[in-house]
Amino acid sequence: QGQLVESGGESVQAGGSLRLSCVASLYSPGTYCWGWFRQAPGKEREWVGNSFTGQSSADRVNAKSDRFTISQDNSKRTLYLQINELKPEDSGRYYCGLGSGNCFRLSSYKDWGQGTQVTVSS
Repeated sequence: QGQLVESGGESVQAGGSLRLSCVASLYSPGTYCWGWFRQAPGKEREWVGNSFTGQSSADRVNAKSDRFTISQDNSKRTLYLQINELKPEDSGRYYCGLGSGNCFRLSSYKDWGQGTQVTVSS
């Protein structure tokens, strides 16, 4: 499996926007789930969006909220999470993962990056 590296997390004011990036540095994804999860203190890691990939590109994308947009650039081996109209409840550490099966479930993901912190103040 390839290495996953997240970036783009910041401390921001409510109402702002962020774009998080996840780079698969060692290989190009095949057919599996490539997604974003958020973990807040004391809570389980929670699905926020994913791409279900084809051989060299995403077949479909899903996201938890209309404020969240998943996109993929296969030439850069990068998965993006755009978050608009940020709210304090969006705060947490955002992790990129690779897996298979039901892409909405934490248990489907077996490979993770180190995460990137997002903090939204009111």
